[in-house]
Amino acid sequence: MAVVKARSSDIDLLARLLRAEAEGEGTQGMLMVGNVGVNRIRANCSDFVGIRTIPHMVYQPHAFEAVTHGYFYQRARESERRLARRSVKGERLWPAKYSLWYFRPPGDCPATWYDQPFVGRYKLHCFYEPTGEECENVYKTF
Repeated sequence: MAVVKARSSDIDLLARLLRAEAEGEGTQGMLMVGNVGVNRIRANCSDFVGIRTIPHMVYQPHAFEAVTHGYFYQRARESERRLARRSVKGERLWPAKYSLWYFRPPGDCPATWYDQPFVGRYKLHCFYEPTGEECENVYKTF
């Protein structure tokens, strides 16, 4: 059962995002990008109030480097579609399990990003999750 609504076109869109944002991070890295995206849809807090669909999440202004800088042109492949479906069904991996932010710094991960604490690194990406009750929806189980 899906934790966010997703049509076939939404799965393709999410798959393109996974590939564009984290293809070099492998299967786990791409799945973690999907985790953050799904978390943003479910959160309804912070910068993500009112984000209710995969297209809203993907095309939110300034949300993803790949979309902003034009790396988002590749078609979805079946391997990324499978990862997108896993994300939509609620499969989550640490450190992205509850994260709303990630980025790839040129060096070490900063202790905070958008005022949220660093929770872990996977390969080149640093992950940050919200604290307190402001974003409690992120921590709800499916």
